[in-house]
Amino acid sequence: MTLQKGRRDAIAVGQCLCGKVQVEIGVPARWAWHDHSHASRRAHGAAYATYVGSWRSRFRITKGARGVTRFRDEAGDVRGFCARCGTPILYERKRSPQMVNLPRALFDSRTGREPLYHIGMGESPEWAYRGEKLRPLKGYPGVLWTGPRRRKRAVHELFLEP
Repeated sequence: MTLQKGRRDAIAVGQCLCGKVQVEIGVPARWAWHDHSHASRRAHGAAYATYVGSWRSRFRITKGARGVTRFRDEAGDVRGFCARCGTPILYERKRSPQMVNLPRALFDSRTGREPLYHIGMGESPEWAYRGEKLRPLKGYPGVLWTGPRRRKRAVHELFLEP
């Protein structure tokens, strides 16, 4: 967290992968959540996206505003991406014009809110991690796995003699 010169409000500074676009939000953020919806999954290329919401008045692009490419979907929601590296930068919902939502991963520092909410769980794919027990994969330091999938045996197989 940094303090903006001449102000008492703390700010969190974030940036895209290549550093061309930088953003700031006032801390604390309004709220934070995990979004499992189909649209966010596609926009981020991941099982889900984690966002922090900021009042528009407490958000600004401090570097590279012209480098943000925007996409408006059929519902009128707008998603902004870095034109150079493709990092998702912002998500503006038509029904909440006073808010700007930003991927939590843009920020290395605290934003003042922890993601306590999950939305769109019904749209979450079957392959997404669901809290299964993980264990180290032998021979691959830092890699965890769930272990082999056990094949469910059909009822008739249980009664057959080998």
